[in-house]
Amino acid sequence: MLLRTRIRQPKEPPMEPSGGEQEPGAVRLLDLPWEDVLLPHVLNRVPLRQLLRLQRVSRAFRALVQLHLAGLRRFDAAQVGPQIPRAALTRLLRDAEGLQELALAPCHEWLSDEDLVPVLSRNPQLRSVALAGCGQLSRRVLGALAEGCPRLQRLSLAHCDWVDGLALRGLADRCHVLEELDLTACRQLKDEAIVYLAQRRGAGLRSLSLAVNANVGDAAVQELARNCPQLEHLDLTGCLRVGSDGVRTLAEYCPALRSLRVRHCHHVAEPSLSRLRKRGVDIDVEPPLHQALVLLQDMAGFAPFVNLQV
Repeated sequence: MLLRTRIRQPKEPPMEPSGGEQEPGAVRLLDLPWEDVLLPHVLNRVPLRQLLRLQRVSRAFRALVQLHLAGLRRFDAAQVGPQIPRAALTRLLRDAEGLQELALAPCHEWLSDEDLVPVLSRNPQLRSVALAGCGQLSRRVLGALAEGCPRLQRLSLAHCDWVDGLALRGLADRCHVLEELDLTACRQLKDEAIVYLAQRRGAGLRSLSLAVNANVGDAAVQELARNCPQLEHLDLTGCLRVGSDGVRTLAEYCPALRSLRVRHCHHVAEPSLSRLRKRGVDIDVEPPLHQALVLLQDMAGFAPFVNLQV
């Protein structure tokens, strides 16, 4: 006896209208006003990585995305991914002419002068530029920034070994509103370059990092102190030539100082830091007594009672 089975076919979903089969009264996304609706209220909320994909949908979407990118005020390559290809960066920034913030750290392995200088020349309104780790660049980039971006306020050049005293001079001469500068691990810089920076731009500097630079010493720190009355944050981590004399000058001449980083500055003694501690300055090195108590607690397994008023 044969047993017959009946296979039920799954129901097909209803067809969505597309192209010329648009339902009466339906509104397609691209039919909405671009400048009044799509650009300010839709594309502004789409991540850059998705915009790259959206460009491939159709010519109309490509035109819409390019119009949006042309009006970008802030571009952070990290939003695209940890390793953005050169072609993708070129497409994204091809028409941008109103950028105010630019961060390109994920491009550090390949970014060159030829990639960056045209972008800088098209965007004179730039106020913040982050190029940390971009080791393939040269001082030509700083020349383009100095000459073409007079409103530059924040600049990160951390771990850019190509930054030397000559490049920094051009920056100090022309960037009149510079407030924040990160020169971490720019190992070619010496006291003379920092002294020149302090004398030319010190009045407006609020934040400066000279961390991991063995060529920077007390001469540079003292000149910064005397010329930077608005300095709030100073990072000297690993500056082995900085000592107590430089820190004492900071305490005397920098009333706005809020944080100081001197870890691994082995010539900085606690007496030079105590005046800053009394003012409430955040210092990344604990006082010797606190260090001793922490060490004793670790060894004994409990926190001893110490009368600090004796």
